[in-house]
Amino acid sequence: MTSVLPAPTVPAFFDEAPAILVHDALAEFLGAAEGGIVEYRYADAVKLAGHSCPTVAGAFMMARAALRALFPDPRELPERGEIRVDCRDERDAGVTGVIATVLGLVTGAAGDGGFRGIGGRFVRRDRLHFGQPVAHGEVRFTRLDDGRAVDVSTRLDRVPSDPRMAWAMSRNLGGTAAPEEAALFRELWQDRVRRILVDHAGDPDLIAIVPVPR
Repeated sequence: MTSVLPAPTVPAFFDEAPAILVHDALAEFLGAAEGGIVEYRYADAVKLAGHSCPTVAGAFMMARAALRALFPDPRELPERGEIRVDCRDERDAGVTGVIATVLGLVTGAAGDGGFRGIGGRFVRRDRLHFGQPVAHGEVRFTRLDDGRAVDVSTRLDRVPSDPRMAWAMSRNLGGTAAPEEAALFRELWQDRVRRILVDHAGDPDLIAIVPVPR
């Protein structure tokens, strides 16, 4: 008898979160996307990171805000693969590595293990760096075609956790949670993610952006 695996399901609000459209010249060149247009959804970031949390949500919204700042003309799509990403903190500091993973997904920027290019084009490696002197934020995004750059930070304190979260998490981490307590923890955890992505999607104070003088 062949077993049938259940279809994967995700929280419904994943589909309510803003999408990020980019143009990827490599995807166009290789025929991976018609016209090179690629859409990234929050679910893509979750699949890459392996989990959904405020950090992943904040990084996704950071990438969205930075690209909108660097490519303000709505008729111009951000050029994936032509953006340098500099993180202020080292890769292993706090959640920097998680943030960088999401930023690399959206921007195409990669470290020394990234794609080396084809015939000198479409290079992705050495465009994601850590421990950099970012003066006014957590991460600096730089357009490689014209040098425009912005320093960006997330302000997740704008979206505080439910007051019950500390108790619910301790119960679950301690392995003593009843089924209803485990369900409450998951509900509270994902509700904060939802508020970051949906309720605060248009909040100008969620992401701080400082243009870098040229």
